[in-house]
Amino acid sequence: MSSRLIGIGVGPGDPELVTVKGVGALRAADVVVVPVMDGGERGRAEATVLHYVPAGKVVRVVFALNERSDRARREAAWDAAGERVAGLLRAHPGGSVAFATIGDPNVYSTFTYLAHTVAALVPGTVVETVPGITAMQDLAARSGAVLTEGTEPLTLVPVTAGAAVLKEALSGPGTVVAYKFGRQADEVAGALRETGRLADAVWGSALGLPEESIRPAAELTGGGPLPYLSTLIAPARRDGTRGGKL
Repeated sequence: MSSRLIGIGVGPGDPELVTVKGVGALRAADVVVVPVMDGGERGRAEATVLHYVPAGKVVRVVFALNERSDRARREAAWDAAGERVAGLLRAHPGGSVAFATIGDPNVYSTFTYLAHTVAALVPGTVVETVPGITAMQDLAARSGAVLTEGTEPLTLVPVTAGAAVLKEALSGPGTVVAYKFGRQADEVAGALRETGRLADAVWGSALGLPEESIRPAAELTGGGPLPYLSTLIAPARRDGTRGGKL
């Protein structure tokens, strides 16, 4: 019988936002892997998981999540993490290894890389995912910013790809969501201003945590860097008609 590797989205930080299916999958797994930075500090995924499973079931695996300057070092760390998870699957033949990831496992997640690596190391492994609530959904709920109406498009941009990519999206129609923009906050503010999207935009960080911050994007100007995992919503330009164009 094949072993299963299950990527489980545990939401953006608030333990109450883990789905019932996600909690069930975490508890049913033989072990639950949580990604940690190379400094060893507890991350959001681990903190959330510990609300639902005992610490003895949790395996901390370093993914060098905070290494962004040395690509070779980062990839070596990720390969080592893949080997570690592959070893856990071999140790539980026919069982399941869960990997907890913030947000959703199919949206800019470490799990995607891990699944490809492990599938090559342990042929026959069945890969599954359990969806999770994303940061943009949580920010929309907490701020009151509507993500989409009617036929409006929704564009999700990782600002790690560069502020120019975000500016291009902001120049188009619909709502634009920016992930991981904290280190380029000033550039993001400039792009919002130049495209006329600053007034209605909102940003948030540490959603659902004690240090949560949700502020108008107009306050970004000149403020310097923000937390790396900050999220921004620039709502679509709307004419005020109720419900949008259906």
